[in-house]
Amino acid sequence: MAKLFDIKFPGECKTLPEGFWSAVDVWVKKPHVVNKRLCGVKETESKAVGREALLFLLEDPQPVLSFISSRLSPAQTHDKEKPWSSSVRTFIPKVNRYGTHLHKELILKDFDRQQVTFLPFEEDSEGKVSLKRGNIYQFQLLHQEDCEEWALELHVLASDAWFSDGVAYPNLPWLSTDLLPKLVRWATECKSSEFRSTLSLLPVEKYSVMYQQLKEKYKAMVKVWPEVTDPEKFVYEDVAIATYLLVLWAEERAEKGLSARQSFVDLGCGNGLLVHILANEGHPGKGIDVRKRKIWDMYGPQTVLEEKAITPSESFLFPATDWLIGNHSDELTPWIPVIAARSSYSCRYFVLPCCFFDFYAKYQRRQCKKSQYKEYIDFIAEVSQVSGFSTEEDCLRIPSTKRVCLVGQSRNYQLSDEAEAERRRAHYIQSRQPSSGATVQRSDIGNDVDCCHGKRDTDRSPDSSWGEGFQPRDRVETVRNCAALPRDFVHGVVLQVANVLLGMTEDDGRGSSSDWNRGGSLSVSEVAGLLEQETLQLLKNECGGLETLLKNNHQVFREGGRVYIRDWRERKSSRVDTKRKPVALGALKTRPCWFYDHHPQRCPLQAQHCAFAHGPDELRPSTRPLKKMKNDAL
Repeated sequence: MAKLFDIKFPGECKTLPEGFWSAVDVWVKKPHVVNKRLCGVKETESKAVGREALLFLLEDPQPVLSFISSRLSPAQTHDKEKPWSSSVRTFIPKVNRYGTHLHKELILKDFDRQQVTFLPFEEDSEGKVSLKRGNIYQFQLLHQEDCEEWALELHVLASDAWFSDGVAYPNLPWLSTDLLPKLVRWATECKSSEFRSTLSLLPVEKYSVMYQQLKEKYKAMVKVWPEVTDPEKFVYEDVAIATYLLVLWAEERAEKGLSARQSFVDLGCGNGLLVHILANEGHPGKGIDVRKRKIWDMYGPQTVLEEKAITPSESFLFPATDWLIGNHSDELTPWIPVIAARSSYSCRYFVLPCCFFDFYAKYQRRQCKKSQYKEYIDFIAEVSQVSGFSTEEDCLRIPSTKRVCLVGQSRNYQLSDEAEAERRRAHYIQSRQPSSGATVQRSDIGNDVDCCHGKRDTDRSPDSSWGEGFQPRDRVETVRNCAALPRDFVHGVVLQVANVLLGMTEDDGRGSSSDWNRGGSLSVSEVAGLLEQETLQLLKNECGGLETLLKNNHQVFREGGRVYIRDWRERKSSRVDTKRKPVALGALKTRPCWFYDHHPQRCPLQAQHCAFAHGPDELRPSTRPLKKMKNDAL
């Protein structure tokens, strides 16, 4: 046994030793969070461990037995009364390069000695097992009582025989320089997530295979994406969501002995890519959205997409549909379990909540002990339960901060009790109706593409008692990124903030007072304190408010947690490099230089190096025709 590396825990660690085992469990159950080449692992339940089990793996067991311990006693569970436990995990790589061989690890936990040992082995299609003796390693937690210090050590059986493929067998230096510090941090933080682990409802190995197949099949969409949204984010996110649903539905067919593929309706389908993938993979269905997107025409007739306003009402029930989908469906989200429940007893749903909406208004927080996101997920789960579903929660692997989905696959009541179940639903929905007649505050709902998936799908006008009091979204999106604010208003705010920054004389280490004045810095909250309440109220109605206005005026300000005057001479933060060739003579300068017009020392760049016009003589209007506004008269 050789100690390869050790690291001491910082300060007093009250989370140890329990935190050590929590950190070990992260590495055992979710290695993909640090090893990005893994999709995950499949863990076999703990089994009794004895000499016979190890002898089965080993031809010459003594060195390994000495490395682990001479005290082997059977144990079934992870507790202090039973000092040993074991499990086996099978690695699931994102890209399978191993053929029919399975790469596994036998994991032995010694709770008395605070150590965990990993014995990697391979198993072929015939069940033949071979141990990777050179890759056996161990983590051990040590406590020095004389100085009350904790340390975590990494031991290997034979470092000179270590083999690495970068996937199931990581590099030895990576274990010491990357994994070991992360184990220390996890053990110190000892945080438990509010949500379940990713893909907890699916077999990860099937998800991995399906995702790679779909990613390869639909990656060409990135190159032809006609929307203004980020193609890589939206294409691969919808591929991941489609993968989840396809595997979930395949498992459902296998469990119920079904042959026909499930039908679906995507309510608020947005760009329609999810509908396109599901339909291409053999599932009959359609998408409905209030507004047609450019990309719809690219899919072909096999992808059914309808431009129609969606209203929670009898007009929007789907008795012949197996599954309803709500993928970032905004204010329609709480209605989807209700619509599914009322469509038919066999109708199921999948919903991925994003923005926080109640039935008739914005969702109002009721608890401060949870995050707002967790509280909203719990609210949708409550709606689902009241609607009659046995609700399951899962976490997707998508490039979004809102990744938790809810699935309603079965009912919590019998079909004969449908009338009573409907009474519960109706009473619950009525109880959520605001007594004051409050409606959804559209001015507070941002145009955040990541948050709302770039979709606005709920331009609805109520046509039944379901949606009485429901506030529909306008069909035409209101631009609220500060771009529509009056120019004089924006100019006044910019000038006010800039003058305060220029008036700050404290040395921030960026230059002497004899140099061009770059002023001081302020936090965004301090900047807000400079402005009048009327100004702040107007900015509050915009997406991102004051921060968006400052970012829009990129020519003047830069941000890095604080607000600074931009210095275009700084190469790292400038799109204009003074070492580059001068701006070509006669180049189009369509905007005046703010610093030339307003800074006491004018622009720090010479005119030939500045992309903005120094004076009216350099200002050249664009010859490109202006885009016709939608509201312009014909």
